Amino acid sequence: MDGILWADEPYGIFTFVLLTLVLGGLGAWATGRAMAQTWRPVAMLALYMVFLTAGVRFLHYALYAEPLLSPILFITAYIWAMAVGVVGYRAMRATQMATQYSWAYDRSGLNWRAKGGG
Repeated sequence: MDGILWADEPYGIFTFVLLTLVLGGLGAWATGRAMAQTWRPVAMLALYMVFLTAGVRFLHYALYAEPLLSPILFITAYIWAMAVGVVGYRAMRATQMATQYSWAYDRSGLNWRAKGGG
């Protein structure tokens, strides 16, 4: 398939792991945490991840001469960024709820639950 980089091509898997999974993932995690810290709704994360994904795809293009406008690669990177961003968002929001409202909530993984009773 044209536009998809496989392991037999120069830098294929290496650049995908380095730029998309590691750098894009770290950026998505930080963005998700920042969105939660400023109490923005999780739906806004979708727009921010479009810009982050465009930046990651540009790095692939500029550093390794990979296709810039490949829909398959963009969608793949976007799905990864959204997944990591949402996990970062939920982790920070759970911490916020358990810290800021410690009298009412306990942290429970990526969520929070009401204290006491049942």
